Amino acid sequence: MKQTNTPPRTREVTQITEGVETSDGDGVNMTRLIATQQLSDLDPFLLLDAFGSDEPGDYLGGFPSHPHRGFETVTYLLAGRMRHKDSAGNEGVIEAGGVQWMTAGKGIVHSEMPEQENGLLQGFQLWVNLPAKAKMTLPGYQEFGAAAIPVEQHPDGTEIRVITGKTDQGTVGPVKNTYVKPLYMDVTLPAGIPFQQTLNAADNSFIYVIEGQIQTGENAHTVTAKQLAILEPTNNEKGRVKVIATEEAARFLLVSGQPLNEPVARGGPFVMNTAEEIRQAFDDFKNNRFQETGRD
Repeated sequence: MKQTNTPPRTREVTQITEGVETSDGDGVNMTRLIATQQLSDLDPFLLLDAFGSDEPGDYLGGFPSHPHRGFETVTYLLAGRMRHKDSAGNEGVIEAGGVQWMTAGKGIVHSEMPEQENGLLQGFQLWVNLPAKAKMTLPGYQEFGAAAIPVEQHPDGTEIRVITGKTDQGTVGPVKNTYVKPLYMDVTLPAGIPFQQTLNAADNSFIYVIEGQIQTGENAHTVTAKQLAILEPTNNEKGRVKVIATEEAARFLLVSGQPLNEPVARGGPFVMNTAEEIRQAFDDFKNNRFQETGRD
């Protein structure tokens, strides 16, 4: 009997959130979309903050030195500049269109401060969990400027900036992560043009609309600017996302990753698997042992 290849199932929207207005660091105003009462997490994604303002008072305080352990932080800038420094002596500037994917691992203390006194600062910070086996790995960085982020351009005007993962056309992002095999894309879509992307089986996935308005799924669920839409999982079956921009061009993030399905214990800037490990993290930080402890 001849076999037929059935297309991946289209993932529909299961929840939409606009997040909550909050501030972090030294008074930086932002919208928290993941790590709220409405959406505590979306395994393996622990937190998502969106920030964007041309009012210096909203961001000049930045994020002074603070510790992390047990997960990865992803900073992606759409506009502006931020300087990064850490306790291991690393320093650099993240500019518009660039990304820093930091593995905190067993522990690091770092700061992220605006490298500007006026103008627009806009971007995102995403926290990606690490599996238990990698939580105490050595800290590390994957940093790429805008020129190093591949942009897939379609004849219809679609542009896909690929930070990590692979498009259906074969464009591969520079960030490597073998733990959750993430997909992180910044898509610009002209009005009326359809977009599709295959997603890994069992991935948890979301869309965040930066500008404009889209409809997604066979049910044409409308998602507007500054809304985050969670897509249904498909268990062991590959899925796909279908999007079309309505009325005008739209820009959105598409993020997807394999869940770890492990216990999560949170303690401020630390994310481990047990409460005891959280207590140990606080003790290690208090006693300056971040660079001394760990399993290589």
